[in-house]
Amino acid sequence: MYHAETWRQKIVLYISVMWPIMVTQLSLLAMNFIDTIMSGRVSTQDLAGVAIGSSLWMPVFTFTIGILLAVTPIVAQLTGSGEVNKISPAVNQAIYLSMVLGIVVILIGVVALDPILIFMDLETEVQRIAFHYLIGLSIGIIPLFVSNVLRNFFDGQGFTRITMLITVLAVPFNILFNYALIFGHFGMPALGGIGAGYATGVTYWVILLFSILVAVGLPKVRHYRIFATWDKPSWKAWKEQLAIGFPIGLSIFFEATIFSVVTLLIGMMYSTATIAANQIALSFVSLIFMIPLSISMALTIVVGYSIGGKKLHSAKQYSLIGVIGALGIAIFNAAILILFREPIASLYTNDPEVIVLAGQFFMIAVIFQLSDAAQASLQGTLRGYKDVTIPFYIAFVAYWIIGIPTAYLLAAYTPLGPFGFWVGITIGLSFAAAGFLTRLRFIQRKIEKGLLPE
Repeated sequence: MYHAETWRQKIVLYISVMWPIMVTQLSLLAMNFIDTIMSGRVSTQDLAGVAIGSSLWMPVFTFTIGILLAVTPIVAQLTGSGEVNKISPAVNQAIYLSMVLGIVVILIGVVALDPILIFMDLETEVQRIAFHYLIGLSIGIIPLFVSNVLRNFFDGQGFTRITMLITVLAVPFNILFNYALIFGHFGMPALGGIGAGYATGVTYWVILLFSILVAVGLPKVRHYRIFATWDKPSWKAWKEQLAIGFPIGLSIFFEATIFSVVTLLIGMMYSTATIAANQIALSFVSLIFMIPLSISMALTIVVGYSIGGKKLHSAKQYSLIGVIGALGIAIFNAAILILFREPIASLYTNDPEVIVLAGQFFMIAVIFQLSDAAQASLQGTLRGYKDVTIPFYIAFVAYWIIGIPTAYLLAAYTPLGPFGFWVGITIGLSFAAAGFLTRLRFIQRKIEKGLLPE
């Protein structure tokens, strides 16, 4: 990565950092999609078991990966400032921390998984599949967390294509392992949906292996000698990383879980057709959200790099490029949703009632994804400044104090019905975007006065 001078150079650099992140995110999404589709080929119970297992795993996954995301702005700022000698120790400590977090997650699962599944009162077979799916996946939790530290190490220097190539290469392995373990090929037992869990766990080991090979073999990163010397675990270093990562993890967790809550409430209050339509709209909107999410992650890198290099005006320009770009993409996506809402819904189902309902959800999603793109890009910029604590409080208030209650009230007490949930979440996301923009302007004014953010 380099310090670009002109607007054109900045746009070119930003795009070169962003597009591999987008491919990476789509590849990660593809793995979960493959698990679901291939399990559904076995039976409805296998599909349901994998869906339940995935729904329990995703909040834990997003929260923990959010904590480890602290490595990205730390490495970006050290790279920008030229203090590259501090990068290897920081990454070493993050690897230690990731292992500890992995052990904690596994131990919590040992204690809490069975009671949670019993409380959910599922069919016996669905409960069994969900339980063993997560057992299988757990063999890859620690390597997944360690590989994410290495991913953030690569990304923090702007080497996002490395992560893209590793993830893209892992997808065929995931398909192969699923094929073998779900259906019982190549001498493997036919485990059904449970096999998808083991396949995913083994794929996480493959990703870690690729990441280590790149870290020790690729000339542009091997000089850091990440695995050559190891300091003792340092609580001080962990505290620094947790101070940045913990609020990021909570912010991501609170945003991710609002959709789970809405899905649960719709399931309790409305018909099967409405539940299906909501799921279709949520699935497609989540897919197109990968673009603004990638923009957000790229902003963290380029803004952090500029701040580290004391290029404060460049950081401000990158934030403008990213936010305008995210809104531009959102407007384009809005046009797609308006023009092709029912054809998109028909890709998921042949039920006319569900198609019409999903099309109506998509119309509300037009405004929803504009707010979502704005808040994601602004939050990514703030992470580049390593400003995460106040944004966490903004996110919590916007999502859970404003968004969820408003959504429920609109759904339960107005003619909007189930669409009120999406309107309420959109209001919450809009408040988040306004709060992040206000915070960003405060940080930028603080810098202009010669006071760097904490």
